[in-house]
Amino acid sequence: MLLRTARSLTGNPSDAEDLLQTALTKTYVAWERIEDHRALDGYVRRALLNTRTSQWRKRKVDEFACDELPEPEPVSGGDDPAEQQALRDAMWRAIMRLPARQRAMVVLRYYEDLSEVQTAEVLGVSVGTVKSAVSRALGKLREDAELGLVRS
Repeated sequence: MLLRTARSLTGNPSDAEDLLQTALTKTYVAWERIEDHRALDGYVRRALLNTRTSQWRKRKVDEFACDELPEPEPVSGGDDPAEQQALRDAMWRAIMRLPARQRAMVVLRYYEDLSEVQTAEVLGVSVGTVKSAVSRALGKLREDAELGLVRS
């Protein structure tokens, strides 16, 4: 029943489990202060709601209002959309073949467009580690046989 409430608050089963665990931990910590243990269900539901509200307030907002909508880059006239999609699919498959650490760095640097410093901060590593790992990953991508077939 509590997990169902958590799922309705988050919309994601994994986040719901984390939320419920946090609420139950808060309930355990406050156990001595709870006077009526028969009302425990209501207390945990309130902890769920308060925890989710706190998480929502702390979230990072990546979208900002602006006066003009950004326009997409115009597509060059000679490129076939099917070929572009095939290249994107092949690129993603090649990225998925990279080791997890290199894959994370490539995604943060080139898909999320973070700087080397920001990538290092997110992953908790030095900037030099990001530079060397990305360099090795790009080398592997250049040598990837599937990408070579799609590009030619």
